Amino acid sequence: MKKITIGLVGLGTVGCGVAKLIKTRRSFIQKKYGVDLQLKTICDLQWDAAFIRSLGKVTTTKNFNDILNDNEINVVVELIGGHHPALEIIKGALNSSKHVVTANKAVISNYGQELFKLAHATGRSIYFETAVLAGVPIIKTLTEGIAGNKYNGLYGIVNGTCNFILSEMATNKISFADAVKLAQAKGYAEADPTLDVNGMDSAHKLAILVQLAMGKFINVKTDVFTEGITQISQDDLLFADEMGLTIKLLGIAKKNRNELEVRVHPTLISKNHPLASVKGVYNAVWLEADALGDVLLVGQGAGQMAAASGVFSDLINLGVSNKDSDHVWIGNNPDEIEPLTIKAMDDVETEFYIRLMVTDRPGVLSKITGILGNNGISIASVKQIVMSKNSPVPLVMLTHIAKEASVSKALGAIRTLKEVAARPVAIRMEHL
Repeated sequence: MKKITIGLVGLGTVGCGVAKLIKTRRSFIQKKYGVDLQLKTICDLQWDAAFIRSLGKVTTTKNFNDILNDNEINVVVELIGGHHPALEIIKGALNSSKHVVTANKAVISNYGQELFKLAHATGRSIYFETAVLAGVPIIKTLTEGIAGNKYNGLYGIVNGTCNFILSEMATNKISFADAVKLAQAKGYAEADPTLDVNGMDSAHKLAILVQLAMGKFINVKTDVFTEGITQISQDDLLFADEMGLTIKLLGIAKKNRNELEVRVHPTLISKNHPLASVKGVYNAVWLEADALGDVLLVGQGAGQMAAASGVFSDLINLGVSNKDSDHVWIGNNPDEIEPLTIKAMDDVETEFYIRLMVTDRPGVLSKITGILGNNGISIASVKQIVMSKNSPVPLVMLTHIAKEASVSKALGAIRTLKEVAARPVAIRMEHL
């Protein structure tokens, strides 16, 4: 029987879930896969003594070097998140001839190429299934399940917090602020939800997917256009529903020859598309594969055991691997496979939904359409809701395909009109 001796760094929510699975399913994994998963040491700055006792013969430490320097430990599970010291822990583990299992999307998206080169140099492997979609096996699917396919498009609902917020706003007709509070109360959002609602969490995950599906290492800060959901209102969701559409925060990667679009933003899609039915904390990725065709993976993208399941699966996959020690898991490829260039966001073309809050008086519409026309933007439809002549009213327009730079310039000019009472809201549309 193959023995895997584990050092766990980070005993937070996910770490506790992983420890529970190792404890309760050790015998099951031994019988089913012939692998003995043994948790030897846990590192954290604090822990619950009763929980540690429930795990059996496990040692604790506050110094991660105790795990890195332990020759009996052959796998380090890193679950502290963030850039530092997580990066140093992963590099230290590889340099100590230990395999790594991590859920750290920030480290993999920003330092993946460097770490994969180190993995090849040391003959170790880095498993990171939980970095995207928690326990849903998107990483395994891309690298093994449908290996050999090429992908022209990738669309992902990859942040459970934002999907929950938008779902609650649409279903229960509550405000963005109230939906955030509800997500926090249920444990789906942090006390400070900024990284979720501003789209940065999704950008990190999209970078990893692009790396695996399209072979391009990208800079999250400079290559991924990122826009969050804070500007979405009940009005937008209502108008979208009336048009047979829904709003989702999507991570999008589209390849056209040697050019690659990489962007994260709220997106209008048809309510008939399968992604539209993915609600709550569920996540999903829609892949346009050239050989297999369209593929959809759906599952819970948040929660203790959902994330712990992905880490646990990585440990099992590492344990049953028959590769020699000088071979590295296929997911750790440090080379780019095609000479792809990132398309500037200003040059991206889509259809747009535009919502303006305007004073209801003659001539306003003509001023606005004049500005749009001067910037080469053609209008597909216009809708105005009259609520009160004493307050601004929403004016909603759908455009035909327009260039991002042109829309941005036009909205800047529209914002200066005295009849426009608030910052314009523009939501891009995708026909999947």
